[in-house]
Amino acid sequence: MSSQKELEIKMQFLEEATEHINTLENVIAEAQNNRKVDLQKVNAALRAAHSIKGGAAIMGFHPLSNLSHLLEDSFKVLKTSKNTLELDSSLQSLLLSAIDWLRQIVESISVGHDVNEEWITTFCYPVFEELREILGEPAPEDAMTILSPEDNPQEITSLLFKTEVETYLQRLESLLKQKDASVLREEMITMSSQLGGLGEMLQISDFTKLCESIIHSLSTAVSDAEVKEIANLGLQSWRNTQILLLAGQVDNLPTTIKDNKAKNCDQLTISQELNVVNNFAPNLEEIIQGSPEFSPVTKRDNQEHTVRVPSKQLEQINDLFGELTIGRNTLKLQLERISKLIRNLAIRLKTLERENHELRLSYEKFSLQLSTLKPKYYQTKKNWEWHPAEHIPGTSNSNNKFDVLELERYSQLHTLSQTVMENIVKIQEITGDITLNLEDTEQVNHLLNRTSRKIQNSLTKVRMRPLSEILERLPRALHNLNAEYGKNVRLQIEGADTLMERGILEALNEPLMHLLRNAFDHGIEDNQTRIAAGKLQQGLIAIKTVHKGDRTIITISDDGNGIPIEKIRNRAQKMGLDAQMLANASDDDLLSLIFEPGFSTSEQVTTLSGRGVGMDVVRNNLELINGEITVDSICGKGTTFTLSVPFTLSVARIVLVESNGIPLAFPTEAIHEICLLENQQILPGSNGELINWHDSLVELINISHYLHFNNIRSTSSIQEIPPRIEDKIVLIIGTGNKLIAIKADRCWDEQEVAIRRVEGSIPLPEGFNNCTILDNGRIVPLVSSAQLLNVIAKKDTLNSNSQPLSSTAFLSPKTSKKSILIVDDSINVRRFLALTLERAGYFVEQAKDGQDALIKLQSGLEVESIICDIEMPRLDGYNFLIRLKSQENLQNIPVIMLSSRTTGKYRQLAMQLGAAVYLTKPYNEYELLQTLKQTVNEDNK
Repeated sequence: MSSQKELEIKMQFLEEATEHINTLENVIAEAQNNRKVDLQKVNAALRAAHSIKGGAAIMGFHPLSNLSHLLEDSFKVLKTSKNTLELDSSLQSLLLSAIDWLRQIVESISVGHDVNEEWITTFCYPVFEELREILGEPAPEDAMTILSPEDNPQEITSLLFKTEVETYLQRLESLLKQKDASVLREEMITMSSQLGGLGEMLQISDFTKLCESIIHSLSTAVSDAEVKEIANLGLQSWRNTQILLLAGQVDNLPTTIKDNKAKNCDQLTISQELNVVNNFAPNLEEIIQGSPEFSPVTKRDNQEHTVRVPSKQLEQINDLFGELTIGRNTLKLQLERISKLIRNLAIRLKTLERENHELRLSYEKFSLQLSTLKPKYYQTKKNWEWHPAEHIPGTSNSNNKFDVLELERYSQLHTLSQTVMENIVKIQEITGDITLNLEDTEQVNHLLNRTSRKIQNSLTKVRMRPLSEILERLPRALHNLNAEYGKNVRLQIEGADTLMERGILEALNEPLMHLLRNAFDHGIEDNQTRIAAGKLQQGLIAIKTVHKGDRTIITISDDGNGIPIEKIRNRAQKMGLDAQMLANASDDDLLSLIFEPGFSTSEQVTTLSGRGVGMDVVRNNLELINGEITVDSICGKGTTFTLSVPFTLSVARIVLVESNGIPLAFPTEAIHEICLLENQQILPGSNGELINWHDSLVELINISHYLHFNNIRSTSSIQEIPPRIEDKIVLIIGTGNKLIAIKADRCWDEQEVAIRRVEGSIPLPEGFNNCTILDNGRIVPLVSSAQLLNVIAKKDTLNSNSQPLSSTAFLSPKTSKKSILIVDDSINVRRFLALTLERAGYFVEQAKDGQDALIKLQSGLEVESIICDIEMPRLDGYNFLIRLKSQENLQNIPVIMLSSRTTGKYRQLAMQLGAAVYLTKPYNEYELLQTLKQTVNEDNK
C-alpha cells in the first residue's frame, strides 16, 4: 500500500474520530438538563465510541482503540440502566474528562506526536478506571441487544421466524417427501441443535426445550420409521410454535413433541391463522416497507456518493467561477456593443438605399430621354457628330454637338449604377444574416447565463456546511461554565442545520463563543438573584438561525438582567463623551457604544467576558465577511444580539451608482428604496439636510463629504451602457432603525457581480469591505452599509466637537477482477480495506451501511463476496444478513463479518444467520486475503 495513501486515510480517520468525539461530548452536555439518560442519544454515543474503537484498531492507533473500548463499556452501562441511573454533575464531568483525553490523543496523533504509553497509564487510565468503579462492568449482551439496540425485540423475533426458521422448516418438508430416510436422523439432529441455539439467543426457553426434546427422542429411536414419525411431530411442533409467535402469543408454547400443545393454535381465530400461514414465505418487499429504518429501493442513478475535497480546491474553483462571472458579463457587454453597431449599420443602409433610389430614378429619367436620340445617332454615325437641337426642344442648334464618346460614358454610368444597387442588396442580406446570428448568439448567451446560475447554486451548496459544526461545542462550553461558576443555565438551539458557506462559518466561530460567554457572565444572574426577581432558577440562552432573503440571521438572546442603559451613559461620560450629547442620545445609540474599542460597563475586568471587552473584535470579524451586528436589551428581561451575514461570499447582486464622480457598488440587500431627488423634498435640519421618507425624517448625505480620494478618474467609462436613471436619486440604506439617504448622480441597473478581496498591506478605506470588477474591467469598491454608517456617525460627532460615539452508477466491472463489496459506516475503514483489496487485485465497491448495500445489490451490482461490519446506522450487519439470505438471487453470496466484537455470542449469531466467516478488528492482512480467496473460490466451484 502506498505510504502516502495510507497516511492520507489515517488523517481522514482522525477527522472522522473528531466528529465522533463531538457526538460523545454533545450527548453528555445535553443530558445535564434532565439528568436522565436518553436511550436514543446513548445509542448514538455507543455507535460513536464503537466506530472510534474499530477504526483506531485498523489504523494501528491501539491506545486510542483501547480507551474508546473502555468508554464504550461505560455507555453500555448507561444504556442498560435506562432511567434508574441519574447522570449527576460529577458523573457528567468524569465522562467529559474521559472524552477530553480521547480528543487530546487524536490531536497529538494528528500533529505527528507519538502517544507515550506511560503518559496514558499515568493520566488517562485513572479517569476510565474511576468510571468503571462508579458504573461497574457492563452486563452480558443478549441477542436482542446485539441484533437491534433500538428496535422492538418482538419485531426481530418475528422477522427471524419468518425468514431463518422458515428456511429450516421448508428444508425439513423436502426431506420428508423423499423416500430415502437414511440421512433424516442426522439432518434432524443438526437442525434441532441450530434452532435450539437460536432459541437460546432469542431467550425463548420453551422453543429451546422443544428442540432438546426432539434431539432426545431421536437418540432413543431405533428404526427409520420412528425417526420419520419424530420428524413429522417435530415439524408440526415447530410450525405451531411459529404460528403462535407470529401471532404474538408467547405463552404456553409446546416444549415436547409428546406434549404438543396444539390446542394453543385453536385459540387463534381462523382469520389470524390464515394470515400467519400466508406469511410463512415472507415477501422481502413487505418487510422492507414495514421497517422504519429501511426505505424502498431506488434506481441506481439516484445513488449519492461523497468525496473528500480540500477546501483550498473549492476556493480555487470559486475563484475560477468568479472569473467566469466576469467573462459572462463582458460577453454580455460585447454582444450589446455588436447589437448597437448592427443597429447603426441598418440606419446607414437605409440612408444609402434611399440615396440609391433617388439616383436610380434620376438615371432612369435620363435614360428615357437618351433612348429617343439613338435613331439620329445611327443616321449620322458616319459623320461622327450629332445635332441634338433638332430633336431636343429648347436647345440651340448652334455650337451644340454631342460626341459619340460621351454616349459611351453614359453606358458605363448605367453599368456602375447597377453594380452599386446589387452591392447594396448584398450588404442588406449580410446585415440580415449578422442580425440572425447575433440573435442566435444572444440565445446561447442566455443559456450560458442560466447554466452559470445553476453552477453557482451547485457550487454554493458544495461550499455549504451546517451551522451545527460550530454550535456543537457550545453545550460543552456552557456545561464547563455552569460547573465552574455555580450557575444553572440551559442552552436552546434552533436552526442548527442551517447551511452556510465554510468561510462564513469559520468567521462566526469565535464571535458566537464570545457572545455565549458574555451572556453567561453578564446576562444571566446568579441563582439567588433570579429567584428574588421571580424568575426560574435555571437561566436560558437561546440561539436561533433563519434565512431571510440573501442573508442569514442569527440571534443570541438570554433571559437575564439586560444591559443597564444608565450604566452605559455614566461609563461613557467618565470616558470623556459630551454629557449633553449623551443625555439626548437614544437607547439604540447608547447600546451601540458597547461595540467601541475599550468600552465596558464592568467595574472589574474578568477573564471570562465583558459586554464591550472584545465586542469591537466581534463586530470587526463580522465586517470582514460583510456581516452586521445589532443589540437590543430590556432591563430586567434580557438581551438579544442579532447577527446578519451574507448567504454567500463569492457573488453578490449590486446596484451601481455614481456620486460626485465616484463609482460605488451598493449591495441590493442594504438598499431599502431608490427614489428621485426633488428639491422640494429637502428639509433643513440641525446637523444638515433631511428628507421626508414615508413620514420619517432621514438624514440626507453627500457621500463625497465623508469619503475622500486623492485621485479620481473620469467616470465617463464606468459603463458603456447608458444609465438607467440620469437624474439625481436618493438611496435609502441602513440596518434596523438606523437609516440614511445618500445622494447619487446616476444609477445603472441591478446586476450580479463577482466579489473580489483586496489583498496587500494597504487596506481599503473605511466604509468599504471588498470590490468588484465590472464587465469592462473597471474595479469598483463595494460599500459596506454598516461601516459607512459608522464613518458618518464618527465624522458627525467630530464636527460637533465631541469624541466619536456524482454518481458512478454501480456498474459491474468489465474486467476479470473479482468484485468485493465492503459494508462499513466508517469511510476511512472502507478506504483502508479497499486499498488492501485493490492491491491484491480485487475490484472494490463500497456501501456506507446495510441499507445502502442492499439497495446496490438489488439494483444489479454483482459481487463475489461481501465484507460487512456489524454496528452501523439504519441497518446493522445482522439485519443485513437476515434480509440478504431471504432473497433467492442474493442468498448465495458469501459474507465475511469483520467486527471489533470479539465475544463468542457475536460470532455464533453471525454464523447462525448465514455468515461464511467471522473476523475481528484489527485484522491480519494476510489472514483476511487468504480467507477471502478461499471464500470466493469455494463460491465459484
